[in-house]
Amino acid sequence: MSMAGNLRKVTRLGGVGGLRRVARLARRRARVDLSHPARSPLGSAVVNCVTYRDGVRVPGDGDLVEAVKRIRKSDDGFVWLGLHEPTEAEFADVAELFDLHPLAVEDAVHAHQRPKLERYDETLFAVFKTVCYVEHQELTATSEVVDTGEIMLFVGADFVITVRHGRHGSLGPLREELEANPEQLAKGPAAVLHAVADHVVDEYLSVTDAVQADIDQVESDVFAESGARVDPGRIYQLKRELLELKRAVAPLGRPLTELATRPVRVVTPEIQAYFRDVHDHLLRATEQIAAFDELLNSILQAHLAQVGVAQNEDMRKITAWAAVIAVPTMICGMYGMNFEHMPELHWRFGYPLVIGVIVTLCLGLYRGFRRNGWL
Repeated sequence: MSMAGNLRKVTRLGGVGGLRRVARLARRRARVDLSHPARSPLGSAVVNCVTYRDGVRVPGDGDLVEAVKRIRKSDDGFVWLGLHEPTEAEFADVAELFDLHPLAVEDAVHAHQRPKLERYDETLFAVFKTVCYVEHQELTATSEVVDTGEIMLFVGADFVITVRHGRHGSLGPLREELEANPEQLAKGPAAVLHAVADHVVDEYLSVTDAVQADIDQVESDVFAESGARVDPGRIYQLKRELLELKRAVAPLGRPLTELATRPVRVVTPEIQAYFRDVHDHLLRATEQIAAFDELLNSILQAHLAQVGVAQNEDMRKITAWAAVIAVPTMICGMYGMNFEHMPELHWRFGYPLVIGVIVTLCLGLYRGFRRNGWL
């Protein structure tokens, strides 16, 4: 029986007796660990389901319906449900249990959303873009530098649901950090929202630091002696990856501003102060990305200028050698006209004299071009 069916049965049976009967029905099912995806009764997407009271993890059997009933009955604590790339079928019961808005549910299931913050009645829906630096031995024209994912959060008065998309951005370490700080976790679901936002923005700063190393390497290569031979595809690839990072970071400014300055029902003024700090870190990341973009534009322009200079150098060398070669070509062409009466044609020293003149003129031209830097 689905979770929604259990809730409807509670309403139909009525009172404490109905709750006890549903509890007995739930105990008849095999108890499973929701932290193990393959054995989750809600589907393979469930990563974890934990109840917190006064900032402390409450031991339990991992049954989501029972956890929600206990929290709402005692009106104390909250439930944190973690999901990874759920399908519509896997998320349907969760959406019904927590009365989530269909539009937010659709965004959470299908992903590929811009960072945003939306309010649906008593529920806050936030979307964060996660980023990860992809390690590589050497930057090429096809290297992947930045990988992106998404984290969606549904935040209510007594619950927080995190939906993660992508190959990175695991919230396991973050959960452990929060559990090690029960005072912060006792502030409710908004504390989890702040922790996730802070974690995501800190990753932005880490990725920008790593990208800076790639930019420094490209800059060194471009301004090296052989900079004109640098593959421009490396610079374009770095700009494309930087654009992907910018699309993840820049749109988050407005949601964080709202969380830090405007009154939100599920976010207390005490937590809003923490969001101001996160917003400051985001501004730093945004400014770094903008500076990187300008720097890459300058590097690209410098590289194109170097290519132009190198081409001019090559053309000057070609022109100089063509001038040197033109001298013997002209003289030999004159003596190849086959006229019967030509100066020095039958003279004994005519041939050595012509060779000497050719060599002298060619050496003179070579020294002149060499002195002027053409050769």
